[in-house]
Amino acid sequence: MILYPAIDLLDGRVVRLRQGAFNAVTEYDQTPPEAARAFGEAGTSWLHVVDLAGARDGARRQTELIAEICKTGLRVQTGGGVRSSEDIENLLAVGVERVVIGSLAVSQPSQVSDWIRQYGPEHIALALDVRKLGETYRPALQGWTDTHFSTLQETIDAYESVSLRHALVTDIGRDGALAGPNLALYSSLLRDYPGVDWQASGGVSSLGDLRALRDMGVAGAITGKALYEGKFTLEEALACSQGV
Repeated sequence: MILYPAIDLLDGRVVRLRQGAFNAVTEYDQTPPEAARAFGEAGTSWLHVVDLAGARDGARRQTELIAEICKTGLRVQTGGGVRSSEDIENLLAVGVERVVIGSLAVSQPSQVSDWIRQYGPEHIALALDVRKLGETYRPALQGWTDTHFSTLQETIDAYESVSLRHALVTDIGRDGALAGPNLALYSSLLRDYPGVDWQASGGVSSLGDLRALRDMGVAGAITGKALYEGKFTLEEALACSQGV
């Protein structure tokens, strides 16, 4: 299992949001490049970078800052308000390895399918952020401020004609809350869509959570707040994700 330490960017700062709320921000002391270098020195090879300003307002995209992070030599997957082929090309041009598509992956699956064909399935990942409404998971859009009418299953099924390889799913109710990952949700995704490399996002609070995700077969796990709050070290998390 690949471990993806998360760096969330807002106005040039490293932050975490609780359940996607921009009025519930925790700011950390390190600059984004400093955080990236520290993660690299601890042994990670990948980073998950979220441009929160881009997600909230595309005109405030932080591509130059993401370029600085890429210069650390780490492999970067990043998203946040990606809305056009120009956005994708700009990110790939500064060294991003995988571009993460959020809201458009839900609202415009035909367009995103075309991007998967154009740029290749290794360079595009879906980010499906979901809320549970009754017994059904539904995707959230626009920085988690709106909920789509489609179900999670309907959203994924819209990509059956394309070689979807990478997707991450975040249970918004657990994100930034250190409440543990939604194992039942990921188990159902692994069962129903075995050809996708699923990444678990949201709620990781312990090494036990990482072991559970690793043992169930998810391809990757994203962790942010637990690292910043010292619930475990990155070295411990990397060893756990690799079964050491």
